[in-house]
Amino acid sequence: MSRTLISMQTSWNFIWIMILFGIVSCQAGNSKVEEAPMESFRNEVTATEVRVAQAEKKSFDYLINATGKVEANSQVKVISERNGYLQEWKATEGGYVQKGAILGRLDNTDNQFRLEKAQANMRIARAKFDSDKMGFGSIYASEDTSRIRLLEEQLEASSGLLSAEIELREAEIDIEKSIIRAPISGKVADVKIKSGSLVNGGDELCEIISSDLLNLKVKVLESDIQYISQGQQADIYPVSGGPGNLKGTVQSINPKVDENGLVQVNIRLSNTGSLLPGMNARAVVRSPQSSSVVVPKQALVYRSGRPVVFTIEKNESKWNYVEVGKDNGEEVEILEGIPDKSTVIITNNLQLAHQAPVQIVKE
Repeated sequence: MSRTLISMQTSWNFIWIMILFGIVSCQAGNSKVEEAPMESFRNEVTATEVRVAQAEKKSFDYLINATGKVEANSQVKVISERNGYLQEWKATEGGYVQKGAILGRLDNTDNQFRLEKAQANMRIARAKFDSDKMGFGSIYASEDTSRIRLLEEQLEASSGLLSAEIELREAEIDIEKSIIRAPISGKVADVKIKSGSLVNGGDELCEIISSDLLNLKVKVLESDIQYISQGQQADIYPVSGGPGNLKGTVQSINPKVDENGLVQVNIRLSNTGSLLPGMNARAVVRSPQSSSVVVPKQALVYRSGRPVVFTIEKNESKWNYVEVGKDNGEEVEILEGIPDKSTVIITNNLQLAHQAPVQIVKE
C-alpha cells in the first residue's frame, strides 16, 4: 500500500514539473513572438504617399489685399441755373455725351421777350449817344485821344448806352442758361427730371460720369501701408467676378489713419474692362521683400499651436519646428528651421508623424 502511494506521489510530482516547464516554455516563446514585430514593424508599415516641393531662397512677394469701391475720375452733377419749364430733354441714362453737348432746353419765352426789349433799348441809347457826340465836334477835331475817351465815357453814362449794354448782356446770358449742356464728356446717370417738368435754379437734373478713367479707393491696414508707395502696380479683381487681368497703379496715399486703423489708397485703373462706378473690387499690391527661404503654403502645418514643416531624409519624414515670416496666400517665408533646397512635404502632412516612412509620388 505504501509503495502505491509513493508511486502516485512521484507521478504527480512529475506532472507538476512538466506543467511548470510548459509554462516557462510558453512565456519564453511569447517573448520571442513579441520581439520579432518590434524589429520588423517599420518594414511592415505602409509608406505614406506624399508630394514634395523644394524650399528656395529667393525674393519673396508680400501680397497686400484690400477691397474698395470703383469711382469715376470725373463725376459732375448737372444743375439748373435758372427757373423754368423743361421744354425738351434729350439725354438718356447710360448714354454717352460729349462736353458741351445739349442735354435739354428750358422754355425761354419770357427771356426772349426781355432780350428783344433790351435790344430795342440798346438802339435808342446808341442813337442818343451818337446825337450827343455831334455837339463836341471841336474835341474830336483836336484828335486828343485822352480827352475823346473821357468824353465818350461821360456820354455813354448820360445817354443810357452803358446801362443798355449791361441789360442786353444779362438777357443774352439768361437765354444761354435756358440751354442745358454737358459740363464734361461721359455717361449720363441718375436723370431726375423729364420733359414738361418745372425746375428751379439749383435743382439737380442728372449726373455725368467720365468712365474713361476710373479709380479704385481701398482701405489698407496701417501695418501694411509701409509696403505701399506711389507708382506701384496692382492687380484688380471685380468682386462680381469676370476677367481678373485688370491692372492699376497706386496714384495717391492718404497721409492719415482713420479711427479703424486703416489708410485710404487711391489706385488709378489702367484698363476698366466691364467695371462701372460704384462696383466693389479687390486690389492686390505686390511688395517684393528681401531674399529668404520660401516654401509653398501647403508645406506648413501646426502642431500644438506651433508651425511645423516636414522634410524628407532617407525616405522618412522629419519633423522641423520653423519660424514663419510673411504669408502671401501661395507661399510662406521661413525665417528659421530648415535650410535652403530642403525637400519639403506638401501633401498628406496633416497627420504625419516624425520618422514615418514616406513614398514620393509625382503629379
